[in-house]
Amino acid sequence: MLLVVLAGGLCSVAGHSRAAGLDPAVVKWLQAQTGIQSWSADFVQTRSLKSLAQPLQATGHVWFAAPNRFRWELGHPAQTIAVREPKELLIIYPRLKRVEHFPLTGEQTGRWRDALALLEAGFPRSQAEMEAQYHILSHTVKGQTCELVLQPKSASARRMMPQLAIDFDTKSFVLLGTELHFADGSTMRNDFKDPVLNPPVDEKLFAPELPPDYKNVEPLKAQQ
Repeated sequence: MLLVVLAGGLCSVAGHSRAAGLDPAVVKWLQAQTGIQSWSADFVQTRSLKSLAQPLQATGHVWFAAPNRFRWELGHPAQTIAVREPKELLIIYPRLKRVEHFPLTGEQTGRWRDALALLEAGFPRSQAEMEAQYHILSHTVKGQTCELVLQPKSASARRMMPQLAIDFDTKSFVLLGTELHFADGSTMRNDFKDPVLNPPVDEKLFAPELPPDYKNVEPLKAQQ
């Protein structure tokens, strides 16, 4: 799918106990997150797999609205659309006329909620929120870019994705890119361009009207 995550000398920190060692750029970036109500950007997504000699690359657009709504469109025209609604995540495949529903409520969604939290890692609302979910493995500042490397605290999330990195601009605090490292050795990187901070957002983006001929599927129920 489509995801989100952020990120001289190398300084290593690990969790709350060493939070005081965070580079001032990271602290300021986290403070700047409170002013983000909405955000949108184009992106280039690069997926590297051990089974492929060359990485797969695609382009798309993403919208985010605080505190946790998002819409990712991969391809032009969109081949895959991911929309986070209040009670479920929708994965829409327009060419296949298919939509997959993933509930965000209920006891059975523990591992799925962990995965969703990884999608939202690029937009923590505070330092405390980020440190509640992640160990901070390192942060590195090179020129005007800071890379923040995180490890999920949740064991189930770690089994899916042992590590993720976030790149941001140390002057404007704009999110530049995210890179997800999966347990199978594959990676997915999103490089953002032409970001717009706090644009007006049409609420219909997060509540898409699906044509009646689309097939509705609930993958989690099928696995039970």
